[in-house]
Amino acid sequence: MINSLDDALRFNQLALNLRGARQELLASNVANADTPGYKARDIDFASALQHALSGSTQPLAMTASSSAHLQGNAGGQIMGAPVLYRVPEQPSADGNTVNMDVERAQATDNALRYEVGVSFVTSQFKDLTAVLQP
Repeated sequence: MINSLDDALRFNQLALNLRGARQELLASNVANADTPGYKARDIDFASALQHALSGSTQPLAMTASSSAHLQGNAGGQIMGAPVLYRVPEQPSADGNTVNMDVERAQATDNALRYEVGVSFVTSQFKDLTAVLQP
């Protein structure tokens, strides 16, 4: 029974995890809006979710030549999906490609979709609880 519950909730778990990771990426873009040379990044959510559902999300191993190196997202991937650079509509003179209007719109859209996902999971748990009640 536990496996069937896991299977039933797996899609929503992956989608919410991916939405959370995307929100962090979008917040990073906003935080670096004034950083010269910063390139705005995002993921293709649909292909990232498809990749995560296929079960082939193996993180790339990072090679460190020194024990003082920090561990990080070396492959430029989120849950196995590549992080893409946004094509700027109008590049700035300092090389920064963050467009605050686009970032705000994407972050708002992503946050709303995250909330819808949480509401859906909550509804699923309420339904499961109702079924299990005598």
